[in-house]
Amino acid sequence: MFERTGRAVATAAIAMTAVLIAGIGTASAGFGPLPPANPHLGPVGTATMHGDAASSDATPFAGPGAGNIDSDFHELAAACPTILQGADGMPQALCTKIIDRAPTVFLLDPGTGRPLASLDLTKGSLLGGVYAYLDSQDRMVTVDGSGQLLRIGHRRDGDDWTIFVDSATDIGQAVTGHCGGGDCDAVSSVMPDFEGRVWFATDNAAAGFADPATGVTRSIVLGLGEKVANSISSAPQGVAIATTHALYLVDVDDSGDPRVRWRQVYNRGPARKPGQLSWGTGATPTFFGPGSGTEYLAITDNAATKENLLVFDTATGDRICSVPTVDGTENSPIGAGNSLFVAGTYGYPYPAVPDGAGPSEPANANFTGGMVRVDVVGGECRVVWTNKALSAAVPRLSVADGKIYTVTRHTVIATGSAGLTDSFRYTVIDAATGRIDTEQLIGATAVHNTLQMVGTITPDRTLYQGTMSGLFRITPR
Repeated sequence: MFERTGRAVATAAIAMTAVLIAGIGTASAGFGPLPPANPHLGPVGTATMHGDAASSDATPFAGPGAGNIDSDFHELAAACPTILQGADGMPQALCTKIIDRAPTVFLLDPGTGRPLASLDLTKGSLLGGVYAYLDSQDRMVTVDGSGQLLRIGHRRDGDDWTIFVDSATDIGQAVTGHCGGGDCDAVSSVMPDFEGRVWFATDNAAAGFADPATGVTRSIVLGLGEKVANSISSAPQGVAIATTHALYLVDVDDSGDPRVRWRQVYNRGPARKPGQLSWGTGATPTFFGPGSGTEYLAITDNAATKENLLVFDTATGDRICSVPTVDGTENSPIGAGNSLFVAGTYGYPYPAVPDGAGPSEPANANFTGGMVRVDVVGGECRVVWTNKALSAAVPRLSVADGKIYTVTRHTVIATGSAGLTDSFRYTVIDAATGRIDTEQLIGATAVHNTLQMVGTITPDRTLYQGTMSGLFRITPR
């Protein structure tokens, strides 16, 4: 039964992906164009945590919609921030086990979301078990705790599935050579550039690449005392990295070494805010633009009291515009065409924060949420709408149906108790107006907590959403 279903899903996924990739640059719902497809990644929309190399958090696929849905939850005893799907239609999740915080790769049944196989990886830094991507052969690419750049494949063996390490490249010297070797640093994120080099950033703000064509691995230190706490992004112009102090665009010089094209310092604020995981920007850099899809680059800062959305010229690093948006955010902006969407996470009650994150100021705060749409018009950042959505996940924009998909968190007083209880609701927002079209209950316990993780929409309108203990598979009824 699964074999027939799997083939059907895979065939449909491949066909739809081919059509949509051919149409990149258009937007049926009035948003776009999407950034250009990176030829070294899997399908646009499902190959990276943020959808594509540019971290647009926009997808060419329509979501489950605002009608009735079916929501299935799968307990995995692991937090699942990264759920991807290759051209073969097989979903893959990179999760962090609750018990020992070690990363595990799960291969999922595309018809049910249940795990078909798993592979444990060597534990490294927390973010080493979060950021990964799928390459053009549907292999998951990540770096494990031993400093190995892994390409992880999967295949069917009889009635079973197997996940295996297809290749491993030792990049340990490039990662830790600047600080004396050993475990003095660790990779936080990886992403290919448009030439096929695999770029990485480390916790302590080293940046470099492994070139599979030559076997060369090189790195530089971006800024002493800086940290990288989010993913990195790439476009034809280079690779964008946001540290806890500045935004960088890096590329390769004529000698084949990594270099900084430009650096822009931002307001990192007086301290880490509640609802953020580091002292500095909470944003993965977002390439976007109404022309090529990458002429602008955006992050949020950490200013008090309102954080600013900052937009830069990708080519020069010049600031185009900025505008106050939300109280605080740990999420990357959505970018499509000349529009950006920022979701607030100020006060979000994370059960824990990474080592070294430092205290927040204030120590506690109510979760304020809120979402803002900003359009870049005539060199200005113009607020189009705001709403009060209590988004508990990194939202995803569908340029196919013009909707923003997320999960909202609502806290109420429990019946017959003095305590509080949280509910988690599948939520659809109209991207044109900011109106909340629907909120539907999908969970009401701690295991359903989506912890500001990213949702991924697949070609068959399925939404996969990670939680602190597993994942949801949400489909239209």
